[in-house]
Formats: sequence, C-alpha cells, structure tokens
Amino acid sequence: MKAKWKKILMASMACVALTGVSATSFASGYELSSEVKTATPALLKATEIGLRTYNTTDEQLMKAPNKDAIVVMSFGTTFKDTRAKTIEATVDEIQKAHPNTKVVLAFTSHIIIDRIKAKEGINIPTPEEALAQLKAEGYNRIALTSLDVIPGIEYTYKTAVYDIYKTQFKKMTMGTPLMYWMGQENQRDDVEDAMKALESQMPKLGKKDAVLVMAHGTPDPSNAYYAVMQDRLNKLYDGKVLIYTVEGNPRLEDVIEELKAKKIKNVTLMPLMMVAGDHANNDMAGEEEDSHKSILEKEGFKVDTYLHGLGENENVRQLFVDRANEAFDVLQADK
Repeated sequence: MKAKWKKILMASMACVALTGVSATSFASGYELSSEVKTATPALLKATEIGLRTYNTTDEQLMKAPNKDAIVVMSFGTTFKDTRAKTIEATVDEIQKAHPNTKVVLAFTSHIIIDRIKAKEGINIPTPEEALAQLKAEGYNRIALTSLDVIPGIEYTYKTAVYDIYKTQFKKMTMGTPLMYWMGQENQRDDVEDAMKALESQMPKLGKKDAVLVMAHGTPDPSNAYYAVMQDRLNKLYDGKVLIYTVEGNPRLEDVIEELKAKKIKNVTLMPLMMVAGDHANNDMAGEEEDSHKSILEKEGFKVDTYLHGLGENENVRQLFVDRANEAFDVLQADK
C-alpha cells in the first residue's frame, strides 16, 4: 500500500478509458497496490477517503473560464450570539484568507434554517441551495469545507452533497472536518492537534481538579473517535481532562466513577462542540435536576462551567481555516 498518489490517479484514468466513468482523484493518503492495473469504479469509490477531488470530463465545462467559490458547511445554531462568535467568525477568517474568492455559508439543519428565518428574517441556504445558486451565477469550481468536529453522520451528509453535485461543475473538492487523520500511514494527527488547541482554554488544575469536555456523540461508528481523543488528552493533560458525550459513548456516569477513583473534588465542564448552544446551556450547564452540572453536584463535586464553543478558540478556528485552505489549494491545482 505504499505506491505514490500518482498511481491512484493513473488507475482512475485507466478506469475512465475502460469504462467511461468520470475521473475522480483524491489526496487521500490511502493508495492502491502497484499490482492493481485496472481498478474498477467500486474499488476507486472505496478509496475515497481524506480530501476528495472531482475533475469533469465534460468538454463544454472543461473549456469554460474558471470561476471559483468556497462553500462552508455547518450544522448551524439558533443561538445568535454564539453563532457570531463561532461559525460566523470562522467564515470571516476563511474569507480573509481568500479575499478575492466568493465564500458562502450553508447550514445542514433545515429546522435551524427555518427558525432563523422566522425569528431573524435571515435566509441561510442548505448546501444544495448554495450550490444551485452558485451554478446559476456561473461559478464552476467549488471548494467544499466542513465545520464538523469528526467525520460522523453530519459529515456524511456533506460528502453525499459532494457526490451528488460534483458532476454539475468543472471541478469540486471536499475537505475534511476538524479531526480526521490520526497519524496513520504517515498522515498528520488531527486529533492531537485539536486536543492541543484546547490548552488555551484550560484552567489551572490542581491535584483534586479535573475538566470534563462534553462532546455530542453519534450512532455512527465514528463515535470511536472519542476514545482516540481521550488517549491524546491523557498524553497531553496527565489524565486530568476526561471526555464524555450527550448522545454517544462514554456517558457522564462512566466518567463520574473515574473522577471518584481519582479523588477529584472540583470539576470544570466545557463543551467540545463548535457552538455553545442548547446542549451546552441546558444539558450541560442548566439548573434542572437532570443537567450534567446538577448531577455532578449531587455526587458531591464542586462544578464550574465554561460556556464557550470551540469556534471561540482562535487555535481551533485556525485549524478550520487550514482545512478550508487545503480544499481550496487542491481546487487550484492542475489535477
């Protein structure tokens, strides 16, 4: 599996010649064996990991002058203040990195889109609507980038948009979320980088202090990323920072036992989510008896809360800008 990236492209081109399927290449880090001479479309599809790239074979599209745009895709939030400090702040930084390129924000949550329109009178498009509008305006090369934390169900929605709409454009790229690579196959370790980025928001921790970072959780197998995050947190913060999820695994009750075993008395709760929205304000820090704060207090812990989304952390924002830059750089490349 150590053949160079060009061999994927060559296999893809061979597939085009043999089957007529449009060429798709990806800076994936996963490489086919050099013994594979005639890769099938299904085999090529299976290697679509990492940053993805599609180049059209339509002659009319190929002849059109390049007109580029970036679409930033987020789940969204109805919390206006935190939206401005996180999602919109990140989009602003992506725009600053590409001052001469059109940058469009799209939300994947239709419910959030409808509520914002009703309450604020703002029309935020879905990714599908954003791409349709860009095509109508003559944009033909699109870099898609995601504000997802891990490649879970939400990221799968975004890659599905890429798969469905890519053939309508001259070229399209699809970037990776905040955490994707884990140091495997000589790739970078996104998980460690993201966990290091949290250092700027960590309180000073004594012997009886700990931080609980609350992630969302997912039924998708990517829930396993949280175990990798815990491994990196242990390495970076000497076992003083524990991760739990609202809707996945591990749960709060799992880490409470670990806190007791470590004789922790003081806990700081902080969200490991792009925005400090409903989960952070209510599930985590609410005054109701079933909030995480209340549950921990009943267990005898002194609890502080940190109500800031990841998007307020300038180190994390830079990582998202880096992901957007990667997608745009590949958009600019010849292949």
